[in-house]
Amino acid sequence: MKHVRRYLRVFGTVLLPVGALVVLFLTRDDTAALPAELSTLNASVDEGRYLAAAGNCLSCHTTEGGDPYAGGVPFHTPFGVLYSTNITSDNSTGIGAWSFPQFHASMKHGVRPDGSHLYPAFPYTDFAHLTDTDIASLYLFFQTVAPSNAAIPENALNFPFNQRSLMAPWKWLFHDANTWQEDSSKSPLWNRGAYLVEGLGHCGACHTPRNGLGAEQEDFAFTGASYQDKVLFGNYRTWSGVNLTSHEAGLAAWSEQDIVDYLKTGISAKAVVHGPMVEVITNSTSQLSSSDVRAMAVYLKSLPANAQGKGLEPDAATLAAGEVGYTVHCGSCHLPSGTGEEGLGVSLVSSPIVRAADPSSLVNVILYGPHLPPRLVVNRSKMKMMGKRLSDNDIANIASYVRTEFGGGAGAVSPALVKRQR
Repeated sequence: MKHVRRYLRVFGTVLLPVGALVVLFLTRDDTAALPAELSTLNASVDEGRYLAAAGNCLSCHTTEGGDPYAGGVPFHTPFGVLYSTNITSDNSTGIGAWSFPQFHASMKHGVRPDGSHLYPAFPYTDFAHLTDTDIASLYLFFQTVAPSNAAIPENALNFPFNQRSLMAPWKWLFHDANTWQEDSSKSPLWNRGAYLVEGLGHCGACHTPRNGLGAEQEDFAFTGASYQDKVLFGNYRTWSGVNLTSHEAGLAAWSEQDIVDYLKTGISAKAVVHGPMVEVITNSTSQLSSSDVRAMAVYLKSLPANAQGKGLEPDAATLAAGEVGYTVHCGSCHLPSGTGEEGLGVSLVSSPIVRAADPSSLVNVILYGPHLPPRLVVNRSKMKMMGKRLSDNDIANIASYVRTEFGGGAGAVSPALVKRQR
């Protein structure tokens, strides 16, 4: 059966619309496995509060200016727009009336109290790996969150993806509801890091590419992915989650301490946080204990090198124009060597953003300037929006030069991609 599932995963994009009824027939009722009684688990509100930070729940369930955890945050996907749910203790629009088994079923199996399926924009595919005790602690914490009577907008998914029943065969193909099992051959620190990265931290959700059905591609786990998020002025554009493996396109040049510093403070010897990662670090990793952040770094440094491949090489004319553009507009802060001037420009050498398979994040930085946390802006020279003064061709040339000269030949950037991001 395991081999059958793997075969179906490969061809699922074609087979799911045709064989949905057959797979539905084969699907077992995973929700039948109920958790232990809440009173028997060593759970606590304080631990749940900490775990909610580790899972970055606040960022995904809180709109700008809205009540904490009241939901309504839009997620733009290839299948349409979904909105995060209200997870406050409100009885009518939130989860205040949910029992622990119902909460457990949502975390473990992606099922709502009425039996309908949740979409994996809520990453139960990762949360399923949590222990029952940790799920219980989260439940206890969310029961203490101030109620907010806030109804969320209806999802705007394209047909047939707006049919929740299709999630049953999808789960059969792609969802593993088993609790994380420690590897006895690894250290306790490594195991803790694996538990956080693969489970509650759901790092793969933004750093693993997805197939045509929206499931993570296991063969390219943590090699980077593309997703939609806000840029300056509130528009949604493509961003690229970087390669987190030990490949040269990822974190090969980063030390364990570099990762710790970045996750804890947003600043390391290799990078300064910007873009969507600002919320992750502000609301999540910076709130974790030093030992847990160290554990995540240990696990990430252990990921075997893997990458999705490089793009096409730019031609000589593109590189020549890009070098001139870089020298005029970028070189004074990032230096001709690309190593950056402290307090001015970050190093571009061995930058996962520069080397990403998808150059969208690099283009966003050039177009709009980096979206830095407020506390960092006063300590650094603020990069200007180059989109105001440079054409699509100019930016494509500069980005292509940077990716070739400092990015290990990551590949050319087309003017069409810059236009899409503008």
